[in-house]
Amino acid sequence: MNNDLAHELRVKYPDLAPRGYNPRMKRASIAAVALFGLLVAPLSYDLPSAQAQMRIDVQGVGATQYPIAIATFSTDGRVPQDLVAVIRSDLARSGMFKVIDPQSTLTETANVNGADFRNRGADSVLGGSIQRTADGRYEIRYRLTDVVRQTPLVAEAIVVTEPDLRLAAHRVADAVYEKITGDKSIFSTRIAFVTKQGTRYRLNVSDWDGENVQTPLNSPEPIISPVWSPDGDRLAYVSFEARKPIVYVHTLSTGQRIVVANFKGSNSAPAWAPDGRSLAVTLSRDGSSQLYLIDARGGEARRVTSSSGIDTEPTFSPDGRSIYFTSDRGGSPQIYRVSVSGGDASRVTFGSGYNVSPRVSPDGKTLAFVTRRDGRFLVATKDLAGGGTEQVLSDGGLEESPSFAPNGRWIMYATGAGGRDALMAVSVDGRVKQRLTSSLGDIREPTWGPFSK
Repeated sequence: MNNDLAHELRVKYPDLAPRGYNPRMKRASIAAVALFGLLVAPLSYDLPSAQAQMRIDVQGVGATQYPIAIATFSTDGRVPQDLVAVIRSDLARSGMFKVIDPQSTLTETANVNGADFRNRGADSVLGGSIQRTADGRYEIRYRLTDVVRQTPLVAEAIVVTEPDLRLAAHRVADAVYEKITGDKSIFSTRIAFVTKQGTRYRLNVSDWDGENVQTPLNSPEPIISPVWSPDGDRLAYVSFEARKPIVYVHTLSTGQRIVVANFKGSNSAPAWAPDGRSLAVTLSRDGSSQLYLIDARGGEARRVTSSSGIDTEPTFSPDGRSIYFTSDRGGSPQIYRVSVSGGDASRVTFGSGYNVSPRVSPDGKTLAFVTRRDGRFLVATKDLAGGGTEQVLSDGGLEESPSFAPNGRWIMYATGAGGRDALMAVSVDGRVKQRLTSSLGDIREPTWGPFSK
């Protein structure tokens, strides 16, 4: 990577450099910061819930839409949240459903007037009830009915505590989505993202829709590159709180965090191996930034790449045998693939002179990345299983940090288009887009968590 490109990225993302950043730092350090700057963003440190106001704007619909009537569930008047609104929002935001509000209450045991719902344009109807139990928990019962065949499709009861009411609503929406579409649903998954407001950086975890925000980390110093562990209970990230980049692993259920990589020079860009036991990281301890493997509990690191350029932004293939990464070894930033055991790397991207931030779909068939086209930074995908076809999915021009949903149907990324940083989620066919903004400030660095256990 040349100094002109490094300068361009520093101007474009100036706050991604740590405090005390020296613009005269040696070429390798400048290039390393600039290169992984496209997928990193600052963060912070404390444990209470962040009372965020999230706004979601949705554009487009799926190629196929399933008409469903979602009735109001009966309650005893002691339910603190509108769970039916969450279910309706989940299904509508997916772009796969045309949600019909029959403006009536329907329990899970009520007889369904199929002709009436068909006249309303629905092929199925969801009804249910929510009752508070004697021990203070909540019992949610629901039934999904095929109004054409007059047969039940799903009937279930869920008992949860009050803090898990929204999660229960997401799981009802998951059951409906999966039964009707036949695909795995992501409504009960979580995302992590970074917000910056003033001089404070926050690492946030929320439901997939940006609600129920928790802040496990809040600091005046930048933290970058958060990524979920396969078990969904840990986040690896880079923090500058010690005035240098250090890789940490943070266990969300306990609040415990450990230092995994704190070698001389830069420690950056962590990526989890599929088994959750190790991380790929970028270290400059031996000179220029190269890829290493290290145990998720810390220890000695094993070098994977050895090149004359900058190798960074690793991400594993789903089978754990290969690592995709960004390198300027050929003169300009491109995406390469190398075996976890090391050896020669093969170039993967060719469609542009600038391609960075690789992410591989859960089935290993698609690569998402950031590409520069006509001076604009866009999210694109490449078919890894077939003829290598590329498709540009975004249009803002200031995109970074793509991340696949665990079912491979969505890609979330950060964008600076429109004058304010926000998160976007786009369906892999490009038909549906969701924009998520936050009152917490600029919102960046999304990483989509695994399926919930």
